[in-house]
Amino acid sequence: MTSQPTTPTKAGSGPGGNGEPDSGLQAGLKNRHLSMIAIGGVIGAGLFVGSSSGIATAGPGILLSYALVGTLVVLVMRMLGEMSAANPTSGSFSAHADRALGPWAGFSIGWLYWFFWVVVLAVEATAGAKILEEWIPQVPQWGWALIVMVVLTATNLVSVGSYGEFEFWFAGIKVVAIAAFIVVGGLAVFGVLPGVDAEKAGLSNLTEHTGFLPNGPGAILIGVLLVVFSFMGTEIATLAAGESEHPQKAVTKATNSIIWRIAVFYLGSIFVVVTLLPWNDPAIEDKGSYVAALDSLGIAHAGQIMNFIVLTSVLSCLNSGLYTASRMAFSLGTRGDAPKAFARTNARGVPMAAILSSVVFGFVAVFFNYAYPDTVFLFLVNSSGAVALFVWLAICFSQLRLRKVIEREEPEKLVVRMWLYPYLTWATIALIVFVLGYMLTDTEHGNRDILLLSLLVAALVVGVSLVKDKVLGGGRTATPGASEASESAGASGSPGSSGSSAKVADSKAGAPGDRS
Repeated sequence: MTSQPTTPTKAGSGPGGNGEPDSGLQAGLKNRHLSMIAIGGVIGAGLFVGSSSGIATAGPGILLSYALVGTLVVLVMRMLGEMSAANPTSGSFSAHADRALGPWAGFSIGWLYWFFWVVVLAVEATAGAKILEEWIPQVPQWGWALIVMVVLTATNLVSVGSYGEFEFWFAGIKVVAIAAFIVVGGLAVFGVLPGVDAEKAGLSNLTEHTGFLPNGPGAILIGVLLVVFSFMGTEIATLAAGESEHPQKAVTKATNSIIWRIAVFYLGSIFVVVTLLPWNDPAIEDKGSYVAALDSLGIAHAGQIMNFIVLTSVLSCLNSGLYTASRMAFSLGTRGDAPKAFARTNARGVPMAAILSSVVFGFVAVFFNYAYPDTVFLFLVNSSGAVALFVWLAICFSQLRLRKVIEREEPEKLVVRMWLYPYLTWATIALIVFVLGYMLTDTEHGNRDILLLSLLVAALVVGVSLVKDKVLGGGRTATPGASEASESAGASGSPGSSGSSAKVADSKAGAPGDRS
């Protein structure tokens, strides 16, 4: 393997149009890859398999839950888009947090995010294996999980272009399938679908059957907790932009399109489900919301059709999860927060060590899923469950600080701007904190345990980062601009900022080649 040590540089210092500046990664993702990754990234397998519990809990009011979480994601993505368009990097929000909040933040949020995705690898591999075993029972479930993991690992090891090509088709199938579902279902709701007698369909399903909010307004918040984690993955486009031909353009396009993507794919499809069937129809929970909706139209083999779509979503999530985890490990390596090997790429621009380390942990998690599903694996899943909210909080606080730095140093790079800054940023922070607080009160659906375990793991990771910085001192390579961001934040009086933040960032800044 031809190793190429990478050296992080200040945004804009590298050659334009060649991927992440001077990183060793290559611009192997084409515009069509990025476009489909951005569109398909918002459609997770959780939308297909997890929406039924939300509908059963909140009734048609689940639309408000999705709208509330969708608004939150739009605001967070706008902030991330602002920072990533100004400084595209494979580390995305972890690198931004490193620069804005200090080394502890970049280290902690990076490793927590990596942990989240390697656990997702095991969850999705198992889900895909169950479907494949139903089709071909001669191969055991663990065998299918192994095959799926090996194939997608090989895909990611070939080149970033092969990842992009696989994801283009996986995402394309998801997009076409859900678009067709919305069109066909919408026509049936309004009674204009030829050859179909949808007896239960109609807008009346939104208000009949004990009303729009059959379980009261509080069910909307419970619905938020049930659907919020299905939105994880919208940020992948900003990580992938670092390996695209025109990263700034790609980030800007992905950020600007997030509103219609969420409105169409999430709100649009859920609207079709709750108007095709009464919310309390037993089939929604028994078969799953989308399968039940297709069955109500008399579409033959609806279950198998949906299984194919879910399998495609699972493979897409696996493919992107492995890519995302490896690029986060790569970014941590370039900053001295992970082994040096993670920051090396081969002649094709592939960070092999970062990929293999991620997939090894994924394989271990798959083993735990089969050997200790109710103990070790349950702990892994629950302890990574609230990471999405932690990541979103880090993005918000990073944007509060970096906005001033970008305006002062490189105002021409503010091609994406957060709306009503800083007021909407603070409102978003308040909403996320509220959701976290509400999780503590929800014992019925296990959200209290999920949050407490996630906080425990987060505290351990932060502790490791603080000990590491104290022991290694100046051996760490700081993200360029970290001291400037911290000083600016400290001077501005932003909450959480202090003179110590600036000192920490300043003391850790070393020469580009000086790594732990």
